[in-house]
Amino acid sequence: MGRQLSQQEIDAVFQNAQERKREVPAVRFDFRRPDRIPKSQVRAIHLLHDTFVRNLVSSLSAYLRSYLAVNLVSVEQLSYAEFLDGLPSPTCMVSLGLKPYDGQGVLELNPSLVFPILEMLLGGTGKTTINIQRDITEIEQKLLDGLLRIILQDLREAWKVVTAVDFTVAAMETEPQLLHILAPNEAVVAVAVEVRIGETVGMMNIAMPSIVIKMMRQKFDQQWSLRKTHASEAEQLRVLRYLRQASLTLEGRLTGPTITVNDLLHLEEGQLLTFDHPVGRPVDLEVNGGKKFTGHIVTTGRKRAFQVEEMHAVPYSNANGDASDASADDSS
Repeated sequence: MGRQLSQQEIDAVFQNAQERKREVPAVRFDFRRPDRIPKSQVRAIHLLHDTFVRNLVSSLSAYLRSYLAVNLVSVEQLSYAEFLDGLPSPTCMVSLGLKPYDGQGVLELNPSLVFPILEMLLGGTGKTTINIQRDITEIEQKLLDGLLRIILQDLREAWKVVTAVDFTVAAMETEPQLLHILAPNEAVVAVAVEVRIGETVGMMNIAMPSIVIKMMRQKFDQQWSLRKTHASEAEQLRVLRYLRQASLTLEGRLTGPTITVNDLLHLEEGQLLTFDHPVGRPVDLEVNGGKKFTGHIVTTGRKRAFQVEEMHAVPYSNANGDASDASADDSS
């Protein structure tokens, strides 16, 4: 086949090659952030702090003797300067030791979270609506020692599945810009956690240097390979057998109006309190704080009881990581 290409065909070949070159997108590389970690490791850190959040709910609820909700908002990489710019001033910032690794991390608690917790530790309800913007006193810092001890203990337990990190309090500061533990352009992994106590919502932010987390990459890879092995059916049944003996708290409430303490003190014999809850309206039955059943409160002999009329499906994750609907045993 000795066919020769014409000049027009040769020009068309070169033109197509140049067009394909122009279609290749350019990737911008930021030389100021050489310590960024891969997205797979960021996802592993997200799963790790999911465990931390679940443990923190139980620990803080028992410590403060009040129901609260803790949610993991985000896990992202950014510079230390960008992390500081997103924090309020003044605030409660704690420098964290990360032994046995060199370097320090940061734990920040918003004032909107700190002052309600301080009120609860001193015997209050923590439901104040006043937005307090001031520095934390030395006495208040001492009161926060117990809270920080619980948070850092849950952090240690969560990170233990990857590597042992001894989180310790190295210093405390109220102005973000005064805590110079990292260079402004140094990359960090920032974890944002939302804590809700009643109507009060506050943020807790954690930052760890990316260069420290890169040192743990091999340990993350080992743990990730272990997580891919799913539990067998026999193992699931064994765990379920232990869970069947666990105790649950059931609570059915008739929601009504609220009154002031002044009105309550001036109540007299013969006066009526109106509860805006019709007799026919169903009541929600909560299991460990989560709505599970709907029905009515009835009497059986001299005891109160709850008659189940409707069951709410509760999503859970099975061993394969798929969301399913959990249903209660009919015999219960």
